[in-house]
Amino acid sequence: MRLIKYAILALIAVVLATVALANAQMVTLRLIPEALSGYLGFAPTVTLPMFLVILISVAVGLLIGYLFEYIREHKHRSTARAERRERQKLETEIRSGKAGKPANKGDEILALLEDGSVPARKAS
Repeated sequence: MRLIKYAILALIAVVLATVALANAQMVTLRLIPEALSGYLGFAPTVTLPMFLVILISVAVGLLIGYLFEYIREHKHRSTARAERRERQKLETEIRSGKAGKPANKGDEILALLEDGSVPARKAS
């Protein structure tokens, strides 16, 4: 299994190296279009190799996707957390013996079923 993992990682590395070599020309990225930068007085630009632009774009896209999924699934995580707390609370009550006790202690039938003993009768 480990060999398969390393083989897949090696294949990915070869593909990335091929993309890098095929797109090694330099490109200039502008933050503001040239026509607008003349009016504003500054023109921020960055010159990078094309493969780096591609890899950064993919990485930013993945991060944005993960962030949106994290936000979208927040309600499911909070519901699961509340249910887990409730389950732990109920398990604690069951272990401590608080759950399942009858509310009416004077009922002879419930006392018989619960303890196996009959309470003394009141004189009428």
